Amino acid sequence: MNKAFVREPDQTVDYCPRCGSKGEQVGSETLKSYLSDEQRRMIAEPANFCPSPQCSVVYFDTFERAISTDDVQRPIYPKDPTAPLCPCLGLTREDIERDIQEGVKTRVKAAIEKAKSPDARCRKLAANGRPCIAYVQRYYMRCLEDREY
Repeated sequence: MNKAFVREPDQTVDYCPRCGSKGEQVGSETLKSYLSDEQRRMIAEPANFCPSPQCSVVYFDTFERAISTDDVQRPIYPKDPTAPLCPCLGLTREDIERDIQEGVKTRVKAAIEKAKSPDARCRKLAANGRPCIAYVQRYYMRCLEDREY
C-alpha cells in the first residue's frame, strides 16, 4: 500500500528534552500554582511534568522549551527530597518514616484518604497534577523494605 494514504498516528506522549523521561501532562491549574505569569507565557499548554528525580527539568512543552527546578516557586517532590510528598497535607518523607518507627499508618492513611476525597487539591498543589498516593505508597514500601534488611 502506498504510504501517502496511511495516516501517521498523532503523537500523544512527549519526552523530556533533557533526560528523555516520559512526560506527564499537566493543566493550567497546576502550572498557575508553580509558575509565574511570565513563565507560563514561555511554555505552551498542555505542558508536561518530567518525573525523573535526577533531572533538573520540571515542566516542558512539545517545542522542547523547559522550566527547571531553579525557576519554580517552591520545592517539588521528587526533584527535591525535602519537599512534601503530599502537598495537600504537607506530608513529608520524615512523616512516613515516623509512621514506620511508631508501627502505625496514621499519616499515610490520612494522606491516602485526603487524596480520595473531594477536598483533595491535587490538580493545583501536586507538581504533576495527580494524587500523591503513588509517591506515598512507594516511599512507605521502600522504608518497610529498608527496615527489614
